[in-house]
Amino acid sequence: MRSLLLRIVLFLAVVVPPGSSGWAQDKDDKAAEGSVKPVSFYRQVRPILQRHCSGCHFAAKKGGKLLLTSYADFKKGGENGATFTAGKPGESLVLDYISGDDPAMPLGADPLDPQQVELISRWISQGAKDDTPPTVKDNISAENPPQYVAPPVITALAYTPDSKTLVISGYREILLYAADGSAPTGRLVGRSQRIESVAVSPDGKLIAGTGGTPSLFGEVQFWDAATKKLVRSITVSYDTLFGASFSGDGKRFAFGAADNGVRVLTVADGKQVMRMDAHSDWSFAATFSLKGTHVISVSRDRAMKLAIVESGQFVDNVTSITPGALKGGLMAVERRPGQEQVLTGGSDGTPKLYKVFRTRKRIIGDDFNHIRSFKPMPGRIFDLQFSPDGKQFVAGSSTGVGGAARIYTVGDYDTPNINNKGGLNQVRQQIAARSAQSRLVHDLPSVDSPVFAVAYRPDGQQIALGGFDGKIRLYDAKTGKLVKVFVPVKVTPAVATATK
Repeated sequence: MRSLLLRIVLFLAVVVPPGSSGWAQDKDDKAAEGSVKPVSFYRQVRPILQRHCSGCHFAAKKGGKLLLTSYADFKKGGENGATFTAGKPGESLVLDYISGDDPAMPLGADPLDPQQVELISRWISQGAKDDTPPTVKDNISAENPPQYVAPPVITALAYTPDSKTLVISGYREILLYAADGSAPTGRLVGRSQRIESVAVSPDGKLIAGTGGTPSLFGEVQFWDAATKKLVRSITVSYDTLFGASFSGDGKRFAFGAADNGVRVLTVADGKQVMRMDAHSDWSFAATFSLKGTHVISVSRDRAMKLAIVESGQFVDNVTSITPGALKGGLMAVERRPGQEQVLTGGSDGTPKLYKVFRTRKRIIGDDFNHIRSFKPMPGRIFDLQFSPDGKQFVAGSSTGVGGAARIYTVGDYDTPNINNKGGLNQVRQQIAARSAQSRLVHDLPSVDSPVFAVAYRPDGQQIALGGFDGKIRLYDAKTGKLVKVFVPVKVTPAVATATK
């Protein structure tokens, strides 16, 4: 759930090996077809490996003892020997695995396009040369974790169900910290440059992250919370993934994507069981209905949509479809605990509460699912979360140069029957009357930086904020008082090299 500006900021804030554009790859592939132009490993072959193969072959998950994160590792091969023989595609093991009528790799995924296979074959026949620039060598792993010259922009936060651990997004990793901010407890180093959302399974056994490397691949990561080992990495789409959530029973996992799609995977095997493509722009977040039968998603297209999990069928726009009713893209969505209500926020800075399922026939101009709005926040809302009992929620926003975070009470509403009586104007008046009731509890102090992530601790006692300045701010949820501020990584400022 992040803007393009936030993408740029993170690359400036940390030591980042530049990625390669998938679009540039496609352009180069076409230029190379039918010609003797040398094939580039770095610009053409490497992106294919990263997008389609590295999910099973990187430092945290060496399938077949094979790494595909660098030319040297690719050349070295795995348990079956060398991956390729320069100048001899017919004797190169990699081509045996990725070609043929029923290729063995990529495992559990669609075969590579024949043009991609031909490109790799042509690269091998041309001598399989490495043209990776020396300045972009990537050696990040659990043994050699990221080093920070500035605090990373924090894009996602979550607590474990036992309230003991705070899960924090970093660069190329998910950071684990004691909930009271006293000490780090783990680093989950993966392959995605961007971590856009984090979530913890209801039983606390899995820590999940979504993200990717922009314009190259999207990734879902599942980590074992006890051993801190990667359970599964699933490559999805050609760009970053956003706003994820587990179903109530922990068996399914939903998220949005920069390709506009909304997807659901089964947690046990990582297989996709639903895809919904009704959004016309990036989908920034998804959550499950109370019974887990439906997914509610929000997008930069200004809509909140409802879809059936089993079929992927688009059911309805939860928000109004009246032109001009929605003032900007939606960035966050959260279902209220124990109820079929969802809270959303986005570009207009106004938190809004809706019922999930329509109980009245849609007519032009209606917004019958809208229960109420809350006092607008400065800038746009990037994240929000209910308290464990659903009686309150916290929301964080950014103006681009500053930020805000507030705690609101929600109120009690008769979900099935609300807005069921009266014409359009009467219902609008009812919504306006509810929205006029002040529900602001605390305007959290000492927020002097854009806020991109918030989390409500499961015991209801603490709230965490994170954002542009890379600092975690902890607040007492009852009083709204600031308890602690800390940076969750070790920062070693870069030292300029002296010149003569």
